[in-house]
Amino acid sequence: MATGLAVLTLVHVVISLIGIVSGLVVTFGLLRSQRMDGLTALFLVTTVATSATGFLFPFHKLLPSHILGIISLVLLAFAIAGRYAFHLAGAWRRIYSVTAVLSLWLNVFVLIAQLFMKVPALHPLAPTGSEPPFLIAQTVAMIIFIALAVLAAKNFRVDVPHAA
Repeated sequence: MATGLAVLTLVHVVISLIGIVSGLVVTFGLLRSQRMDGLTALFLVTTVATSATGFLFPFHKLLPSHILGIISLVLLAFAIAGRYAFHLAGAWRRIYSVTAVLSLWLNVFVLIAQLFMKVPALHPLAPTGSEPPFLIAQTVAMIIFIALAVLAAKNFRVDVPHAA
């Protein structure tokens, strides 16, 4: 079982990192009003997979990570509907932009938490995850992603020719 758990952890981490990197590129594309169809699909698929695989780890009670996963999946449902079902028409353009960026932020939130838990140089700074360095890092990330979501909603236009 330990080997299976190690494989699951590796797959989960790899798809999380792919989702974060592709999501950052897509977010900056939104700021420049670029659709980036291929990278957007990669971002959405890997971000859904990240949240979904998080539920495959053994657990005995509902954890904060599960709540974040549920919130992420709800946001992603709106982003996917806005992008593919409603083709970014009307309010769906902004709904897509905001929910995609906020989904990315939740993955970055988890990344920051994991870095403080697993990186030996960071762990002593916030061993329980409630110390000022952790809270400052999460607050700065949240402010950045809220600003990115607002700018993406404002700047992303569907009538501009898109890049791959």
